[in-house]
Amino acid sequence: MKWTSRLTVRQAEGDRFLLRRRARAVIDPSFGDPRLAAIRAAALEGAGRWPLIHGHLSAAGGDAEDLTFLVAGLHTVAGLERWIGEVVAAEPGDPLPLLVSGARHVGWAWQARPPLAGGQVSQEQQKVFRARLEIAEEQLLAAAEAAPHWAAPWHFLQVSGRGRDAGPEISERRFEAVRSRSPFDAAGHRERLRQLLPEWGGTHEEALDFARRSVRAAPAGSPLGELVATACLEGWRERGADPDSVFMARPEVLRDLHEAADRSVRHQDFVRRLDWPLPFNTFAMAFVLSGDHASARRMFAALGRQATETPWRYLDARSPLVPFLEWRARVNR
Repeated sequence: MKWTSRLTVRQAEGDRFLLRRRARAVIDPSFGDPRLAAIRAAALEGAGRWPLIHGHLSAAGGDAEDLTFLVAGLHTVAGLERWIGEVVAAEPGDPLPLLVSGARHVGWAWQARPPLAGGQVSQEQQKVFRARLEIAEEQLLAAAEAAPHWAAPWHFLQVSGRGRDAGPEISERRFEAVRSRSPFDAAGHRERLRQLLPEWGGTHEEALDFARRSVRAAPAGSPLGELVATACLEGWRERGADPDSVFMARPEVLRDLHEAADRSVRHQDFVRRLDWPLPFNTFAMAFVLSGDHASARRMFAALGRQATETPWRYLDARSPLVPFLEWRARVNR
């Protein structure tokens, strides 16, 4: 039974009234970043807009996390695969088209699989999935060789390696390749955490330990605090993803959440850049499920209208904005 069904009629009506009075939230795939919004729009128009995309990516090339952020936002644009190959062929000496094409083939490969890991995959789906990942790996390795200082190719090689079941040694080497170029790279650490989860052969304890160590090693104000909140939510999902579960309210879980929040999103040195709404949304949901509405309220206040699909899709896969809005209304009553 979904958590919404547990609301009384009066509570539900009150929430709907509050939701109508509040500014509507949005799930913005660009996280409010005008550069990412511009290149995503340009990618929909085709190869003729490559110069604009190239300009933004080139300008970001000196910042490892910046380049990964922009390419990650670009690689989910449907249709990019139809024309990026032309650019790769036309500009063989430029690693940027290889990076974008390789990243897009990673995203395109995952689209060939069911949306939830562990779902049924047909032989044909698996064949398409692996074929696209093979192209991705070839292009990403070429980009990594041409631009050895970039972390971005290694980030996407982490994702493709997970899909290809490359094994723990290759997975760890690819993460270390990211970390050697960008020590506190949020995207690279997220992907490493994902690799350590039970659904990919790890354990909840291993993932949580990695998250704790990463946060404590990072400078104060780092967004890596999100890793702990994610690991706690994954532990909750592993135990059935019941919103009424007491797991998130355990003292040790709350202790981990508060320590991580204090070192990241609640720290005075935290900087709102790139995909900053993601850690705030992750902590918001973690505090909501733990029953700590005061802490959740602080996260929602910082977010304003900026919802993210993850982690709210764990409560409503079809409409993740719904639990964001309803919980925001409830903790602010």
